[in-house]
Amino acid sequence: MSNRKYKQAVLQRRGSTAIQRPGLSRPIRVALDAGIVTPECTVFDYGCGRGSDLRLLRKGSYDATGWDPVHQPKARFRPAEVVNLGYVVNVIEDPFERAEALRSAWKLAGGVLVVAARMTHERRQLADGGTGFSDGTVTSRGTFQKFYTQSELRQWINETLPDGTPPAVPAAPGVFFVFRDSQRRQGFIASRYTRRRAVPKVRQSDQLFEQHRDLLEPLMSFVAERGRLPRGLEGDQFREVAEAFGSLKQAMSVVRRVTGPEQWDSHREARRAELLLFLALSRFNETSAEAAGASRSRRKIGRPRLSDLPEDLQHDMRDFFGTYRAACEKGDRVLFSAGNRDELEVAVATAPIGKKLPGALYVHIDALDQLPLLLRIYEGCARSYLGSVDGANVIKLNRIEPKVSYLAYPTFDREAHPALAWSMRVAMGWCDVKCRDFGESANPPILHRKETLLAPSDERYERFSILTRQEEKLCLLEEPATIGTRDGWERRLAEYKVEIRGHRVVKKSHAASRTQYDGR
Repeated sequence: MSNRKYKQAVLQRRGSTAIQRPGLSRPIRVALDAGIVTPECTVFDYGCGRGSDLRLLRKGSYDATGWDPVHQPKARFRPAEVVNLGYVVNVIEDPFERAEALRSAWKLAGGVLVVAARMTHERRQLADGGTGFSDGTVTSRGTFQKFYTQSELRQWINETLPDGTPPAVPAAPGVFFVFRDSQRRQGFIASRYTRRRAVPKVRQSDQLFEQHRDLLEPLMSFVAERGRLPRGLEGDQFREVAEAFGSLKQAMSVVRRVTGPEQWDSHREARRAELLLFLALSRFNETSAEAAGASRSRRKIGRPRLSDLPEDLQHDMRDFFGTYRAACEKGDRVLFSAGNRDELEVAVATAPIGKKLPGALYVHIDALDQLPLLLRIYEGCARSYLGSVDGANVIKLNRIEPKVSYLAYPTFDREAHPALAWSMRVAMGWCDVKCRDFGESANPPILHRKETLLAPSDERYERFSILTRQEEKLCLLEEPATIGTRDGWERRLAEYKVEIRGHRVVKKSHAASRTQYDGR
């Protein structure tokens, strides 16, 4: 076979891995959810396959183009704000060509490069396990797949791209973002630890406040989000407020008087905790990178300099801590405390929410920000390695070993005792990820006492609590080791001649009417 025909055959085999998807690919979904892909930016899909992402993005009025060596070989390479290199490098069997594809895609990325590849746990999906070839696997269809661990993929990206490139940021398992601009990178990382906060409601009337309410509302939103007054150029958009009240500080004094100071003070404390979380985890990234054995001079992973932060974050550091050095020292202290098992146990004991078992603390992802700071750092260490785990809604913090698991209960809201669909566990000491799929299990683990995973302010809390009180009244939850699976729970219900309807316990009866147990 001639060299040209051989290359064509190789391309055809690679092209056969492209599939027609009914929805967007995972890396594009992750980029959309993270706010990386927006209607205002341009998108280029490097290795777009059959073009499913392009069609769906264009249908949503996104400016998206792409190229593929097999399915769209005549398309032009176009620089774009966001370039997607999704599931391309894992089908290239030549390591040199694989690296060239990454570098070529990076050259086109004006803002962010999205890189996605298949993970090692996905190898189990191969029908025959595949056959080893080069540094990957040849499938039964004759196609090549290179499977990566999360740390291996990050290290390969960082070491393959040119020196000085900001380190790749884990966006999700097997998906990374590479930012062109360091400040934008740090702003994105910090935003992952930020929760939206509601503006406190007005408690009492005030003529001056009502007269300038429209002017004050944008200022109130700013302070609720950042926990501080605007500084520097941030104040330009509030000039009318300063003129009307004499200063922004005086304006907020009026606001605090009519709304009450308590929630504003709470917002400031919440923002301070978010900043400490960001600082602690930036130091953790530095130490974990060194543990992985990668060249620190090339990766440059670690806590950023103050000048590397966006201007708003620089103002945050000065306002909350006085100096960036003082901020970093506080971040170090809480990070080291999070590594102390005794201090973590105290944090678990004092946590206002969470299902507390001897070996672990379970919490719903919606209530994560209600945990003590040390536990948020503990979870954040795992998330800084994995990124966001899409589909997971319950987090398990191991109390014995440094392990965090992300659990998926798709029917958490609908079913009284939802079944576990899958789990992803991170062992942080050795950067190991293990996945378990319970989707085909006839007897999967199930949840009880769902309200303990939520904050009391959650609208679901009371409904779930009523069910738990009913079950406790009937002694259904005794001997928990015997009811942790679907079969065990169904045996318990049959023994007590009851069943669950919605989120209520009812007596089993062939009659049309059913006795409903009151758990109030």
